Amino acid sequence: MSDHRAPGQKSRGRLVTSFRFAFRGIGALLRTQANARIHFAATLAVIVAGLVLGITRLEWCAISSAVGLVWIAEGLNTAIECVVDLASPDVHPLAGRAKDIAAGAVLIAALIAAIIGALVFCPHLPALLPQ
Repeated sequence: MSDHRAPGQKSRGRLVTSFRFAFRGIGALLRTQANARIHFAATLAVIVAGLVLGITRLEWCAISSAVGLVWIAEGLNTAIECVVDLASPDVHPLAGRAKDIAAGAVLIAALIAAIIGALVFCPHLPALLPQ
């Protein structure tokens, strides 16, 4: 298992290198995955909605957790797909099952995030209506 470290690299340099690899991974996720770009747009929409509606700090915690859950699931799904494609370039039922399960986990995360979003934002919507 390679951790991309140069031999003898100092601790601070390893930390900077680790962050560089992490940001490279986020960039690859956004460049290569259409669903990640959809999640990005949804994330921006949720942030704008939260600012416009003036949600509370606790509500921001719930929204941030929900958004983070979806991003983590999408990242892990993409990583699983990459590893499965590498390990099983030919069509195989177990490879397909692994990909389906990972995609299902993203769907579950997105549904939970939608429920949390509804619980947070719906009570604020009447404030937008003219009185």
